[in-house]
Amino acid sequence: MLKELLRPDVWSPEMDPYSIPIEKIDMANADIFMYGDAIFPLFERLRNEDPVHYCAESCVEDVGPYWSITKYKDIMSVDTNHKVFSSEGAITIFDPQEDFTTPMFIAMDPPKHDIQRKAVNPVVAPNNLANMEDLIRERTAEVLDGLPRNKEFNWVEDVSIELTTRMLATLFDFPFEDRMKLTRWSDVSTARPGDGIVETEEQRKEELFECLQYFTKLWNERVNSEPKTDLISMLAHNPSTRDMDPMEYLGNLILLIVGGNDTTRNSMTGGILVLNQNPDQYDKLRKDHSLIKTMVPEIIRWQTPLAYMRRTALEDYELGGKLIKKGDKVVMWYVSGNRDEDVIENPDSFIIDRERPRNHLSYGFGIHRCVGNRLADMQLEILWEEIMKRFENIEVVGEPTRIRSSFVKGFSHLPVIIR
Repeated sequence: MLKELLRPDVWSPEMDPYSIPIEKIDMANADIFMYGDAIFPLFERLRNEDPVHYCAESCVEDVGPYWSITKYKDIMSVDTNHKVFSSEGAITIFDPQEDFTTPMFIAMDPPKHDIQRKAVNPVVAPNNLANMEDLIRERTAEVLDGLPRNKEFNWVEDVSIELTTRMLATLFDFPFEDRMKLTRWSDVSTARPGDGIVETEEQRKEELFECLQYFTKLWNERVNSEPKTDLISMLAHNPSTRDMDPMEYLGNLILLIVGGNDTTRNSMTGGILVLNQNPDQYDKLRKDHSLIKTMVPEIIRWQTPLAYMRRTALEDYELGGKLIKKGDKVVMWYVSGNRDEDVIENPDSFIIDRERPRNHLSYGFGIHRCVGNRLADMQLEILWEEIMKRFENIEVVGEPTRIRSSFVKGFSHLPVIIR
């Protein structure tokens, strides 16, 4: 049970979130996120009582003190002010290890951020997305047609991981027979020792060096060939990225792998789960498939596949009546902002025909807005279009198993049956 995993002074679902001192709330604790909706009463209390909240001492090793920003408009203020709130060096609540730093453009400030981001932008340009649509639909149909009937299976493994890994292999022009390596490296890159993915930090480093070694071979092949439209070729031939050192190459690979894998795959799973939890919305979808266009951003809001992004204050700054000091760690909790009743009407309800469904924070804002958001939307739209052509109902038949992480808000198992 959750209460057995948590320290006794940290809230568990059996407790009233308003019964403990607010300074004891520590949202860096990954255990809370394993239990789904357990996080939301805590975030609601922070939004109501202390929306710019200082945690002086986290119970999580290697975190230290940090600020939690939980209101939609405050998050926007931080996310769009890169001159005060820097991404340089780290985007998670954990500080990078000095002996293993992997620079990536999402963890950079302008101008270097803008230059490196521009190098990979063409892969998600509208004309390239249009060229990929038929392939995505063909592969989606192939995966769905191969699913068992009247037999329980794991939706995460058989659909969400399979589809996103195929997409990643396409974006990188990665050897298709080895594509499951991409899923493993994505999981390892965001894992903490003891979370169920890797046992030690040394194991994590070893596996990521294997990733670098594999991709270095691909780089050497592409840099000596004619430029193509895959991500490796784009990095290898662009003047601003072709001279990256190996660790920076690894950092950008991790960014692109996680961005193309964890976020989409967890929204693919979250959509099945939330429709089962809201059968009236599932019925609404069955009657009108055109609602897929508004349902997809609602799923992404509801799931918020990356719970937060971290920034570092470059100078003293007042926000919400609190003084954030230079050097302080600032965490923008997108998962909380997406439930802010001051901005989103009826935020705790899943509504597939919202009037403004794209009014969410899941992709971030400002210069660091998710580079692949249009591709993610398209993958999810195609998935649901193909599902609705084939299946009257995909039934969840057990509790989901969630990932032990306060950063990646996702799943490792969701048992379903197609009858």
